[in-house]
Amino acid sequence: MNYIITGGTGFIGTHLTNLIKEVHPDAKVWNLDIVTPGTPNPAVKNYKPAVKEGEALSSTFVHCDVRQPIGELPFTPTSEDVIFNFAAVHRTPGHPDHAYFETNIRGAENVCAFAEKYGIKNIVFTSSIAPYGAAEELKEETTLPTPNTPYGISKLVAEKIHQIWQKSGENRKLTIVRPGVVFGKGENGNFTRLYWGIRKHTFAYPGRKDTIKACVYVKELARFILWNVEERTSPFEVYNCTFEPAYTIEQIVQTMKKVTGLHQAVPYVPNAVIMPAAVGAQIMGSPMGICPARVKKLQISTNICGKKMKESGYRFKWTFEEAIEDWFEDNRKLYLQ
Repeated sequence: MNYIITGGTGFIGTHLTNLIKEVHPDAKVWNLDIVTPGTPNPAVKNYKPAVKEGEALSSTFVHCDVRQPIGELPFTPTSEDVIFNFAAVHRTPGHPDHAYFETNIRGAENVCAFAEKYGIKNIVFTSSIAPYGAAEELKEETTLPTPNTPYGISKLVAEKIHQIWQKSGENRKLTIVRPGVVFGKGENGNFTRLYWGIRKHTFAYPGRKDTIKACVYVKELARFILWNVEERTSPFEVYNCTFEPAYTIEQIVQTMKKVTGLHQAVPYVPNAVIMPAAVGAQIMGSPMGICPARVKKLQISTNICGKKMKESGYRFKWTFEEAIEDWFEDNRKLYLQ
Protein backbone atom coordinates (compact mmCIF):
# COMPACT_ATOMS: atom_id res chain seq x y z
CA MET A 1 0.00 0.00 0.00
CA ASN A 2 1.20 3.50 -0.89
CA TYR A 3 0.21 6.84 0.58
CA ILE A 4 0.35 9.27 -2.34
CA ILE A 5 0.31 12.98 -1.50
CA THR A 6 0.08 15.42 -4.39
CA GLY A 7 1.39 18.77 -3.22
CA GLY A 8 3.06 17.01 -0.32
CA THR A 9 5.81 19.62 -0.01
CA GLY A 10 3.28 22.14 1.26
CA PHE A 11 2.13 23.03 4.74
CA ILE A 12 -0.68 20.49 5.21
CA GLY A 13 1.11 17.77 3.25
CA THR A 14 4.18 18.11 5.46
CA HIS A 15 2.17 17.63 8.64
CA LEU A 16 0.19 14.73 7.17
CA THR A 17 3.43 13.02 6.18
CA ASN A 18 4.75 13.39 9.72
CA LEU A 19 1.53 11.93 11.14
CA ILE A 20 1.45 8.95 8.78
CA LYS A 21 5.06 8.07 9.61
CA GLU A 22 4.31 8.46 13.31
CA VAL A 23 1.29 6.15 13.14
CA HIS A 24 2.69 3.79 10.49
CA PRO A 25 6.51 3.97 10.67
CA ASP A 26 6.98 1.53 7.79
CA ALA A 27 4.48 3.24 5.48
CA LYS A 28 5.50 4.14 1.95
CA VAL A 29 4.70 7.83 1.57
CA TRP A 30 5.24 9.48 -1.82
CA ASN A 31 5.29 13.24 -2.27
CA LEU A 32 4.28 14.21 -5.81
CA ASP A 33 5.08 17.91 -6.20
CA ILE A 34 6.85 20.45 -8.39
CA VAL A 35 8.64 21.92 -5.36
CA THR A 36 11.48 20.00 -3.73
CA PRO A 37 11.13 20.14 0.08
CA GLY A 38 13.07 23.03 1.59
CA THR A 39 13.46 24.96 -1.67
CA PRO A 40 11.72 28.10 -2.96
CA ASN A 41 8.51 27.89 -4.97
CA PRO A 42 9.14 29.87 -8.18
CA ALA A 43 5.40 30.55 -8.58
CA VAL A 44 4.97 32.23 -5.17
CA LYS A 45 6.56 35.55 -4.23
CA ASN A 46 8.38 35.50 -0.86
CA TYR A 47 7.57 31.78 -0.45
CA LYS A 48 8.74 30.24 2.81
CA PRO A 49 9.04 26.44 2.75
CA ALA A 50 7.13 24.44 5.36
CA VAL A 51 10.24 22.28 5.72
CA LYS A 52 13.08 24.47 6.97
CA GLU A 53 16.79 24.19 6.24
CA GLY A 54 18.28 21.30 8.16
CA GLU A 55 14.93 19.47 8.45
CA ALA A 56 13.88 16.48 6.39
CA LEU A 57 10.49 15.40 5.10
CA SER A 58 10.02 11.70 5.72
CA SER A 59 8.34 10.99 2.40
CA THR A 60 9.97 10.19 -0.92
CA PHE A 61 9.94 13.15 -3.29
CA VAL A 62 8.83 12.61 -6.88
CA HIS A 63 8.80 15.57 -9.25
CA CYS A 64 5.28 15.73 -10.64
CA ASP A 65 3.26 18.54 -12.20
CA VAL A 66 -0.44 17.73 -11.84
CA ARG A 67 -1.24 20.19 -14.62
CA GLN A 68 0.01 17.42 -16.91
CA PRO A 69 -1.15 13.77 -17.09
CA ILE A 70 0.64 11.77 -14.40
CA GLY A 71 3.04 9.42 -16.14
CA GLU A 72 5.46 6.77 -14.97
CA LEU A 73 6.42 6.83 -11.31
CA PRO A 74 9.28 5.17 -9.38
CA PHE A 75 6.83 2.85 -7.64
CA THR A 76 3.97 0.59 -8.65
CA PRO A 77 0.55 1.99 -7.67
CA THR A 78 -2.01 -0.53 -6.41
CA SER A 79 -5.76 -0.53 -5.86
CA GLU A 80 -5.14 -0.41 -2.10
CA ASP A 81 -3.37 2.94 -2.27
CA VAL A 82 -4.72 6.22 -0.93
CA ILE A 83 -4.40 9.57 -2.72
CA PHE A 84 -4.37 12.82 -0.78
CA ASN A 85 -4.84 15.54 -3.37
CA PHE A 86 -3.44 18.76 -1.90
CA ALA A 87 -1.83 20.20 -5.06
CA ALA A 88 -3.28 23.65 -5.70
CA VAL A 89 -2.70 27.30 -6.40
CA HIS A 90 -4.40 28.87 -3.41
CA ARG A 91 -3.03 32.23 -2.26
CA THR A 92 -5.63 34.87 -3.09
CA PRO A 93 -5.18 37.52 -4.22
CA GLY A 94 -1.75 36.75 -5.62
CA HIS A 95 -2.00 34.88 -8.92
CA PRO A 96 -3.44 35.59 -12.38
CA ASP A 97 -6.94 34.15 -12.77
CA HIS A 98 -5.93 31.45 -15.24
CA ALA A 99 -3.40 29.98 -12.78
CA TYR A 100 -6.16 28.88 -10.38
CA PHE A 101 -8.09 27.13 -13.15
CA GLU A 102 -5.04 25.57 -14.77
CA THR A 103 -3.73 23.94 -11.60
CA ASN A 104 -6.88 23.30 -9.59
CA ILE A 105 -9.15 22.04 -12.38
CA ARG A 106 -6.67 20.27 -14.63
CA GLY A 107 -4.98 18.92 -11.55
CA ALA A 108 -8.25 17.38 -10.36
CA GLU A 109 -8.83 15.84 -13.79
CA ASN A 110 -5.33 14.36 -13.95
CA VAL A 111 -5.36 13.01 -10.38
CA CYS A 112 -8.73 11.34 -10.92
CA ALA A 113 -7.54 9.90 -14.25
CA PHE A 114 -4.49 8.51 -12.44
CA ALA A 115 -6.74 6.88 -9.81
CA GLU A 116 -8.92 5.45 -12.60
CA LYS A 117 -5.91 4.01 -14.42
CA TYR A 118 -4.63 2.08 -11.39
CA GLY A 119 -7.96 1.22 -9.78
CA ILE A 120 -7.26 3.35 -6.69
CA LYS A 121 -10.47 3.62 -4.70
CA ASN A 122 -9.73 6.11 -1.91
CA ILE A 123 -9.15 9.85 -2.41
CA VAL A 124 -9.06 12.76 0.00
CA PHE A 125 -9.42 16.12 -1.69
CA THR A 126 -8.54 19.28 0.18
CA SER A 127 -10.89 21.95 -1.05
CA SER A 128 -11.54 25.27 0.67
CA ILE A 129 -14.24 27.42 2.21
CA ALA A 130 -13.82 29.73 -0.81
CA PRO A 131 -16.62 27.99 -2.79
CA TYR A 132 -19.11 29.42 -0.28
CA GLY A 133 -18.26 32.96 -1.34
CA ALA A 134 -17.68 35.95 0.91
CA ALA A 135 -20.69 36.71 3.14
CA GLU A 136 -21.53 37.03 6.82
CA GLU A 137 -24.15 34.26 6.91
CA LEU A 138 -23.38 30.91 8.55
CA LYS A 139 -22.19 28.30 6.03
CA GLU A 140 -22.97 24.62 6.45
CA GLU A 141 -22.00 21.79 4.12
CA THR A 142 -25.53 21.94 2.66
CA THR A 143 -25.28 25.67 1.89
CA LEU A 144 -25.44 26.43 -1.82
CA PRO A 145 -21.93 27.39 -2.94
CA THR A 146 -21.73 30.82 -4.57
CA PRO A 147 -18.02 31.42 -5.16
CA ASN A 148 -17.05 34.94 -6.17
CA THR A 149 -13.32 34.53 -6.84
CA PRO A 150 -11.39 32.53 -9.47
CA TYR A 151 -9.92 30.46 -6.65
CA GLY A 152 -13.32 29.62 -5.17
CA ILE A 153 -14.77 28.78 -8.59
CA SER A 154 -11.83 26.54 -9.46
CA LYS A 155 -12.09 24.67 -6.16
CA LEU A 156 -15.83 24.07 -6.60
CA VAL A 157 -15.27 22.70 -10.09
CA ALA A 158 -12.48 20.48 -8.73
CA GLU A 159 -14.87 19.14 -6.08
CA LYS A 160 -17.35 18.20 -8.80
CA ILE A 161 -14.63 16.42 -10.81
CA HIS A 162 -13.75 14.31 -7.77
CA GLN A 163 -17.43 13.56 -7.14
CA ILE A 164 -17.89 12.35 -10.71
CA TRP A 165 -14.91 10.02 -10.20
CA GLN A 166 -16.42 8.67 -6.96
CA LYS A 167 -19.80 7.94 -8.55
CA SER A 168 -18.30 6.33 -11.65
CA GLY A 169 -17.03 3.13 -10.05
CA GLU A 170 -17.84 0.62 -7.34
CA ASN A 171 -16.53 0.84 -3.78
CA ARG A 172 -14.91 4.22 -4.29
CA LYS A 173 -14.46 6.45 -1.25
CA LEU A 174 -14.10 10.22 -1.43
CA THR A 175 -13.54 12.70 1.38
CA ILE A 176 -13.74 16.42 0.60
CA VAL A 177 -12.49 18.70 3.36
CA ARG A 178 -13.13 22.43 3.40
CA PRO A 179 -10.75 23.85 6.01
CA GLY A 180 -11.07 27.29 7.54
CA VAL A 181 -7.83 29.18 8.20
CA VAL A 182 -5.25 26.47 8.87
CA PHE A 183 -2.58 27.39 11.41
CA GLY A 184 0.46 25.71 12.94
CA LYS A 185 4.20 25.36 12.53
CA GLY A 186 5.37 26.25 9.03
CA GLU A 187 2.16 28.05 8.12
CA ASN A 188 3.74 31.40 7.21
CA GLY A 189 0.24 32.77 6.63
CA ASN A 190 -2.57 34.68 8.31
CA PHE A 191 -2.03 33.50 11.89
CA THR A 192 1.73 33.97 11.69
CA ARG A 193 1.29 37.51 10.33
CA LEU A 194 -1.28 38.20 13.05
CA TYR A 195 1.09 37.08 15.82
CA TRP A 196 4.00 39.16 14.54
CA GLY A 197 1.66 42.10 13.95
CA ILE A 198 0.64 42.00 17.62
CA ARG A 199 4.21 41.52 18.76
CA LYS A 200 5.58 44.39 16.65
CA HIS A 201 2.64 46.77 17.34
CA THR A 202 1.69 46.75 13.65
CA PHE A 203 -1.72 45.08 13.97
CA ALA A 204 -4.94 46.89 14.81
CA TYR A 205 -8.52 45.68 14.67
CA PRO A 206 -9.53 46.83 11.17
CA GLY A 207 -12.99 48.36 11.48
CA ARG A 208 -14.45 45.69 13.78
CA LYS A 209 -13.50 43.22 16.52
CA ASP A 210 -16.27 40.66 16.06
CA THR A 211 -15.23 39.34 12.64
CA ILE A 212 -15.55 35.56 12.75
CA LYS A 213 -12.51 33.70 11.49
CA ALA A 214 -13.20 29.97 11.31
CA CYS A 215 -9.95 28.09 11.79
CA VAL A 216 -8.42 24.68 12.42
CA TYR A 217 -5.07 23.48 13.75
CA VAL A 218 -3.00 21.81 11.05
CA LYS A 219 -2.19 18.76 13.21
CA GLU A 220 -5.90 18.34 13.98
CA LEU A 221 -6.73 18.57 10.30
CA ALA A 222 -4.12 15.92 9.47
CA ARG A 223 -5.50 13.62 12.18
CA PHE A 224 -9.05 14.13 10.90
CA ILE A 225 -8.02 13.38 7.32
CA LEU A 226 -6.30 10.14 8.35
CA TRP A 227 -9.29 9.20 10.53
CA ASN A 228 -11.55 9.51 7.49
CA VAL A 229 -9.29 7.23 5.48
CA GLU A 230 -8.96 4.57 8.17
CA GLU A 231 -12.17 4.75 10.21
CA ARG A 232 -15.05 6.27 8.26
CA THR A 233 -17.16 3.74 6.35
CA SER A 234 -19.49 5.94 4.25
CA PRO A 235 -18.44 6.30 0.59
CA PHE A 236 -18.66 10.08 0.35
CA GLU A 237 -18.60 13.01 2.76
CA VAL A 238 -17.93 16.74 2.66
CA TYR A 239 -16.71 18.33 5.87
CA ASN A 240 -16.14 21.90 6.94
CA CYS A 241 -13.00 21.66 9.05
CA THR A 242 -13.02 24.23 11.82
CA PHE A 243 -13.40 24.58 15.55
CA GLU A 244 -17.05 24.70 16.55
CA PRO A 245 -18.15 27.32 17.31
CA ALA A 246 -15.81 29.47 15.29
CA TYR A 247 -13.83 32.24 17.01
CA THR A 248 -13.83 36.00 16.50
CA ILE A 249 -10.67 37.88 15.67
CA GLU A 250 -10.70 39.39 19.18
CA GLN A 251 -10.88 35.91 20.78
CA ILE A 252 -8.02 34.73 18.58
CA VAL A 253 -5.88 37.73 19.49
CA GLN A 254 -6.56 37.36 23.21
CA THR A 255 -5.70 33.64 23.12
CA MET A 256 -2.45 34.28 21.25
CA LYS A 257 -1.46 36.93 23.77
CA LYS A 258 -2.34 34.70 26.72
CA VAL A 259 -0.40 31.67 25.47
CA THR A 260 2.69 33.50 24.24
CA GLY A 261 2.92 36.03 27.06
CA LEU A 262 2.39 39.13 24.94
CA HIS A 263 1.07 42.25 26.68
CA GLN A 264 0.91 44.61 23.73
CA ALA A 265 -2.29 46.63 23.43
CA VAL A 266 -4.17 46.09 20.17
CA PRO A 267 -5.93 49.27 19.07
CA TYR A 268 -9.18 49.54 17.14
CA VAL A 269 -9.08 51.61 13.94
CA PRO A 270 -12.40 52.68 12.36
CA ASN A 271 -13.02 52.23 8.65
CA ALA A 272 -12.96 55.97 8.07
CA VAL A 273 -9.27 55.84 8.94
CA ILE A 274 -8.04 52.43 7.85
CA MET A 275 -9.35 52.29 4.27
CA PRO A 276 -7.71 55.58 3.13
CA ALA A 277 -4.51 54.38 4.83
CA ALA A 278 -4.71 51.07 2.94
CA VAL A 279 -5.10 52.93 -0.36
CA GLY A 280 -2.05 55.00 0.50
CA ALA A 281 -0.10 51.87 1.40
CA GLN A 282 -1.00 50.30 -1.92
CA ILE A 283 0.29 53.34 -3.78
CA MET A 284 3.56 52.95 -1.86
CA GLY A 285 3.88 49.30 -2.89
CA SER A 286 1.87 47.63 -0.10
CA PRO A 287 4.47 47.50 2.69
CA MET A 288 3.72 44.60 5.09
CA GLY A 289 1.13 43.38 2.58
CA ILE A 290 -1.32 46.18 3.38
CA CYS A 291 -3.79 46.98 0.60
CA PRO A 292 -7.56 47.63 0.36
CA ALA A 293 -8.30 44.08 -0.81
CA ARG A 294 -6.54 42.53 2.19
CA VAL A 295 -8.24 44.93 4.63
CA LYS A 296 -11.66 44.08 3.17
CA LYS A 297 -10.82 40.40 3.44
CA LEU A 298 -9.97 40.87 7.12
CA GLN A 299 -13.33 42.52 7.74
CA ILE A 300 -15.48 39.79 6.19
CA SER A 301 -16.36 36.91 8.48
CA THR A 302 -15.57 33.35 7.53
CA ASN A 303 -18.63 32.15 9.42
CA ILE A 304 -18.24 28.43 8.84
CA CYS A 305 -20.13 25.77 10.79
CA GLY A 306 -17.96 22.90 12.04
CA LYS A 307 -20.83 20.97 13.66
CA LYS A 308 -20.67 18.05 11.20
CA MET A 309 -16.96 17.49 11.89
CA LYS A 310 -17.56 17.82 15.63
CA GLU A 311 -20.33 15.19 15.53
CA SER A 312 -18.65 12.85 13.01
CA GLY A 313 -17.27 10.46 15.62
CA TYR A 314 -13.79 11.91 15.37
CA ARG A 315 -12.40 13.04 18.73
CA PHE A 316 -10.51 16.34 18.76
CA LYS A 317 -7.12 16.17 20.43
CA TRP A 318 -6.71 19.91 21.08
CA THR A 319 -8.92 22.80 22.13
CA PHE A 320 -8.17 26.09 20.40
CA GLU A 321 -6.03 27.32 23.28
CA GLU A 322 -4.23 23.97 23.51
CA ALA A 323 -3.54 24.12 19.78
CA ILE A 324 -1.90 27.53 20.10
CA GLU A 325 0.12 26.19 23.06
CA ASP A 326 1.25 23.16 21.03
CA TRP A 327 2.28 25.41 18.14
CA PHE A 328 4.18 27.65 20.57
CA GLU A 329 5.99 24.61 21.97
CA ASP A 330 6.90 23.51 18.45
CA ASN A 331 8.79 26.79 18.20
CA ARG A 332 10.56 26.28 21.55
CA LYS A 333 8.21 28.82 23.14
CA LEU A 334 10.00 31.64 21.35
CA TYR A 335 7.39 32.76 18.82
CA LEU A 336 4.70 31.51 16.44
CA GLN A 337 5.68 30.77 12.87
